[in-house]
Amino acid sequence: MTNRTMVRAALQMPTFHGLGVPDDGIFEHVSSYTQSAERAGFDTVFVMDHFYQLIFLGGSRQPMLEGYMLLSALAARTERVNLGTLVTGVTYRNPAMLGKMITTLDVVSRGRAICGIGAAWYEEEHRAFGFEFPSTTQRFEMLDEGVQILRGMFTQSETNVTGRHFRTEALVNVPAPLRAGGPPILIGGSGERKTIPLAARVADAINFNCTVDEVPHKLAVLERALDAAGRSRDSINVTLLASLVTAPSEKEVDDLLRRMVAGRGMDPAQLDDPGFRAGLTARMIVGTHAEVADRLGGLCGESGLDGLSFMLPAHASDPNGPAAVAPALRECGLIVG
Repeated sequence: MTNRTMVRAALQMPTFHGLGVPDDGIFEHVSSYTQSAERAGFDTVFVMDHFYQLIFLGGSRQPMLEGYMLLSALAARTERVNLGTLVTGVTYRNPAMLGKMITTLDVVSRGRAICGIGAAWYEEEHRAFGFEFPSTTQRFEMLDEGVQILRGMFTQSETNVTGRHFRTEALVNVPAPLRAGGPPILIGGSGERKTIPLAARVADAINFNCTVDEVPHKLAVLERALDAAGRSRDSINVTLLASLVTAPSEKEVDDLLRRMVAGRGMDPAQLDDPGFRAGLTARMIVGTHAEVADRLGGLCGESGLDGLSFMLPAHASDPNGPAAVAPALRECGLIVG
């Protein structure tokens, strides 16, 4: 498996509320959802690494599960899918401890861990939990040093790093990860001054968080950064985080969108306003199975993305939601079989 084929069709689960289940049923729902994704042919399952729900998804009063404990539990319920966070904030854990946690996930999953990491951004969450929230410059310094430590723990017999923010001394990581070469390191974000150049230097994968229309420009920035780092495009897996709303017919797609909008406490009639619809769907892939397959085929390929990480907001409460969207992904080749 080359880096470019590492992640083709990933499922991202950003929310644990509005699922129609009580708190004591959340894990079983998430487990069923993950198993549905695996059966449907998704190659990767991601969860967020947050302790508070995101503000625009309801904030601190909504349920949120700790990412790595959840992933280890899902590892015991699955057999094939890669498992990781999209993505861990480098400020939340000492990177050596994080390396031990991800190594453990890799051992538990028998070589299926992905190390997703980024510079962190959720200031309110940091403040509430007592985490320091340094400047942007400092957080990216921490990210660079953290990746050095993680890479060392995944691939070397001993890791020695002395940085401004982190240090390790004769650090040994036993047992080593089971995946050959260690868990791939994925950096999340699409910033052109810091994130993309850093990923081009040190990462196995990058996941863009931008609108669909911005993808060609971000890919061009990445190509230049890879050239500067002396790396080929084939050495890095590039995906986009996007919401997917699809069904066999136009009417079913429209019904899904309207139910989704109503579930967020808005008037579905607003979808009749072209401006509102365009704003709502700017980070979405929306259409019939055939339309979605055509659009994804245009985004992915030799000079495009390698795959996508899909959120399924219109299917979040359906334990078989991943299976419902799989035909579109199968039609464009992101899911095989």
